[in-house]
This record gives sequence, structure tokens and C-alpha cells, in this order.
Amino acid sequence: MSPSDRDTAEPKDRPRVILVDDERDSRELLRMTLEDAGFEVAEASNGLRLISILHVDRPDVILLDVRMSWIDGFELCRSIKKNEEFRSIPVVFVSALATPEAIREGLDAGAVDYFAKPIDIDRLLARLRELTRTVRE
Repeated sequence: MSPSDRDTAEPKDRPRVILVDDERDSRELLRMTLEDAGFEVAEASNGLRLISILHVDRPDVILLDVRMSWIDGFELCRSIKKNEEFRSIPVVFVSALATPEAIREGLDAGAVDYFAKPIDIDRLLARLRELTRTVRE
């Protein structure tokens, strides 16, 4: 999709991503990057906000931080995957916590991928395009 196509595309035609991170600056930077790449982006500052958004607008992918208030990302991912209505939505972790144990726990919780901060944005965009292409077919 060219930049001009992206500007005229209806938001509903764009792949939808929800960013879940309690750090506003991290969300805003990633949101701008994803929007520039042609994604429709919603933001949630915690798991409770994510759940309320999921009931209103189903995303194609959830980008989830690990360390958050109220509920950590691992537990939130497990909860999503237990819910019949939402379990098919791919979850991708994006976190500064990048130990082998954390990555394993994230994948065991049901995530399809795990990206360490600072993010390799080209790799993340490629993965999101792959996931949203699969979801929308």
C-alpha cells in the first residue's frame, strides 16, 4: 500500500492493533510508528482497559507489555487465551523484560511472538503484517 493509499483507506480497512502498556510515552511512540505503517491502533493502559476495548472492537492483533499495574502481561495473556470469544486473537509481547525465562513464559502463556525493547521495528512490522494477513484471509 502506498502512502497515498494509506491516507485514503478507511480505518476499518486497515489491520487493527491494540497496544497495551502502562507507559504512555511507549504507547504513543509505537502507535505513531504503526499508524505510519498503515495500521489502525487503539491503546490501553492496563488489562482492564483492554478487556473493555475487546468487548467493543475486536482487533486483529494485541501488542502486550509484561510489566503493568493491576495484572501483569503474562496473566492477562493467559486470561485472553482462556476466553472463547478472544482466544483466537494473536498476542505479541513487546517488553523490556527479555530474559530467556520471560520469553518462554510469554510463549507458554499463549503469545505467538515476543519482542524485546528496544524493538527492531522492521521485524515487528513484518511480523504484524504476517499475522494480520493470516487473520484477514
